[in-house]
Order: sequence, then structure tokens, then C-alpha cells
Amino acid sequence: MVWYALGSILLPVLGSALILFIPERHVKKVSQFFSFLAFICGLLLLITFATTSNSFTQDLLTISGINLFGVTIDTLSVLVNFMVVFIGWLICTYSAGYMNTGNREHPVKEGIPRFYAFMLLFIGSMSGLVFSSTLLGLLFFFEMTGLCSWNLIGFYGDQKSRRSALWAIILTHFASLGLYVAAAYVFINTGSFSVAALSKLTETGKIVAFIGILIASWGKSAQLPLHPWLPRAMVAPTPVSAYLHAASMVKVGVYIFARTVLEAGSVPQVIGEIGVIMAVVTMVYGFVMYFPQDDMKKLLAYSTIAQLSYIFLAVSLSIYGSKMAFDGAVAHIFNHAFAKGLFFLVAGALAYTTGTRRLSMLKGILKKTPVIGLGYIAAAMAITGVPPFNGFFSKFMIILAGFEIGIHHPLVLVLMIVIMIESVGSFIWILKWMGVNVLGAPSDAVANAAAPPLPIKFVLSVLIIMTLISQYIVFLLLS
Repeated sequence: MVWYALGSILLPVLGSALILFIPERHVKKVSQFFSFLAFICGLLLLITFATTSNSFTQDLLTISGINLFGVTIDTLSVLVNFMVVFIGWLICTYSAGYMNTGNREHPVKEGIPRFYAFMLLFIGSMSGLVFSSTLLGLLFFFEMTGLCSWNLIGFYGDQKSRRSALWAIILTHFASLGLYVAAAYVFINTGSFSVAALSKLTETGKIVAFIGILIASWGKSAQLPLHPWLPRAMVAPTPVSAYLHAASMVKVGVYIFARTVLEAGSVPQVIGEIGVIMAVVTMVYGFVMYFPQDDMKKLLAYSTIAQLSYIFLAVSLSIYGSKMAFDGAVAHIFNHAFAKGLFFLVAGALAYTTGTRRLSMLKGILKKTPVIGLGYIAAAMAITGVPPFNGFFSKFMIILAGFEIGIHHPLVLVLMIVIMIESVGSFIWILKWMGVNVLGAPSDAVANAAAPPLPIKFVLSVLIIMTLISQYIVFLLLS
């Protein structure tokens, strides 16, 4: 299984390097090939792990008795890696139809090799972070994902894109200082960089380390007060928004928090209290910011901020001793990636075919372009938690766990009531826009839309299916 994990990491990196030396006409096919190989590695690892349930950690790079890098194979890493490489392959495939001169919103005439090189490098870096068994490994790949996102957010090269990319790299790098402090503190007190060394710290030591980890996690996953970079990053090409800012990069923070809580044994309850409070505050902020948005991607950005708060909430609740909350967090990391990735790619398909992302200009999508319309419906239902779509199952686990804990903790109970109000409000708001955009006679922009390319229709169709079945993959591994 270690070789499958290493294949998920190294094959996209190899493809990224190869793209720098081949003719541009071959770049799209090469990127799809190497991302597909990474997906196969992730799929084989998932199947093998499901049949053996053999969790373990293996050291790979040790100097002077200090483990610098190793891999951890368990339910959390296997599931999240599968999501990373699967959606990574789909994004490379989608981009083959999106990144061209036929794009009505942003015709792409240059920069294709750079785009795919950094996209593949990001896939490999994300897999490296997911499997890393050491804090040094987490740090290294944390910074690598930041480098890739900086370049991809600023892909178009105009002043707004460059400024947005700068916001992203500054805020996430500032947040990473928390992880630097945590890694140094753990090493000084335990002599090890292993994530599992967190379990050797005193209660006070764990509080110090986890405050640093939370700061890093909040920055990468766009939580208050380190969130401003994410809405600004919507200037990036939509495949970038779908992968980095819905499925992958923003999951770095919640993944690191989940991984460290899992490895640390008992975590001081004060960390759970801080996590729960900040998650609910951020969730409410994200919901309030829905209302002024007319740009579809901006609306989805704030929705992502709110949905990530559900995952922070669930991991924080698990500190109170709830296994259901932790399982809900893992399930929501997985399910949200497919649902929100689909939603962003629907926005990209609309922008590609109509030339606009303005919600007020989009009507009658289902009649004009059925695949995009069905994708819109599936994504909206999954994000808002409507059965039988995947978001329902993970959100239900999180909310149920919260109310179970709230019986004994009044603060949690009050916050869970706030969350229920936010959940209903989000459903109403997104349902309102779905009715406006999808149903009825096409508006002028939609009536004059071009036909979406085959790669775009293929990827949307796959993701529609995943919003209906991804929860069963999670349940298979969690059972």
C-alpha cells in the first residue's frame, strides 16, 4: 500500500516536471495521463485498504534517528487521498475543454503548460500532505500547496489576479507560522517530529501546540479572521477554483486539524470549545455574506467558508469524546469536495458557454443545457443537505453528534440551535437561486449559450453521480 501512496505523490510531480520539456500540443494529454495514473493509485489503495483494514505508519526518511518523513495509511488518509487524486484527474480532464480560445468569459491563448505543471504539482503536494506522518512533512507540503495556489490564482496575469494571488500567499503563509511553532514545540519537548508525538505532551503543552495548529488550519481553510483570501481568489480560472478552493487546498486546514486530533490521544476540552465557537461564528458570517452576491463564484466561495466550518465544528466536537462527530467530519471532507467541486464546475460551464457568472442574468439553464442544469440541481441539493444526496448524510451525523453532546454542555446546545437556523437559511437562499437560474424560459444570455465541450459534460456527469454515491464509499471504510 505504501507504493500506491507514493505513486499518488510522485506520479503527478513527475508529470509536472515532464510538461516543462515537451511541446505544448502534448501538454493536455500528458497532464490527463499522469493525473489518471495518480487516480488509479488512489483507487487501488482504497480497494486494498477496504479489504484489509490494515492501518499503519511507515518511516521513509530518517536522519540521525529523527524521522523527517513517513506515510500514514488509515481511513482518513486513504479517503482524502482518493478524493484528491480523483477530482484532480477530473479537473485536468475538464480543463482540456475549458482552457481554450472558445471560452466566452476568458479566452485562453497562452500559459497552458504553466497551468498544467502547477496543477499536477498541486495534486502531488496535496497527496504528500495527506499521507505525511510527521509535522515536518505537513509543513513542507503546506508551503508547496501555497506556492502552487499563488501561481494558479494569478494565472491570468492582470493586476487583480496578481493582487488576489498575493493576498492568498501572504495570509496562508502567515497562518503557517502557527504550524512552525507547533512543530518546534513538539520537537523540543519530545525529540520527535512525528505527528503522533503530540500524544506525549502535557495538557498545557497540547494547548500550546493546538493553538498553533488551529491558526495554521484557519488560514488554509479560510476561517475567520484569516478568510479574506478565498473570495478574492475567485478571479482564478474556474477549474482552479473548483480544485484548490473547493476540493483540495481549503481541505488542508481541516485535514491537519483532524489528523492531529486523531493522533494526539486526549485533547484538552478548551481546544474543542475554541474550535466550536470559531466554527459557528465563521459559519454565520459566511451565511450572511450570501445575500449581497450576484457573482456565482463569489456566492460559492462564501458557501465554502460556511461548509468548512461544519468540518471544524465536527472535529472540535470529537474532542468532547464523540466518534460520530469525527466520522461526520471525515465524511463531510469527502462529500463536500464532490458537491462543491461540481457546483464550481457548473459555474465554469455557464461562464464558458454564456460569458457571464452573474446569477441575475442566468435563467432557464435546464431547458437550454440539460447537463449543466442537472449539475446545478445536484450540487445545490448536496450542499444544502437534501437526501438522497451525499451532503445530507455527513451533515446529519455532525448535527446529531452536536445535540448529543449539547445535552451535557449548554454552550454546545445553544450553538447547535444557531447552526440549525443557518442550515435552514442556506437551504432557502440556495433553493431560491436554483429556482431562478435553472427553471423557466432561458434568459438572453442562456438562450445564446454555446454548447459545452464534451470534456466538460463528461466531468459534470461523473460528479453528479458522485453526489449520489460518495457517502457509501465513506461508510464502507468507516464501518
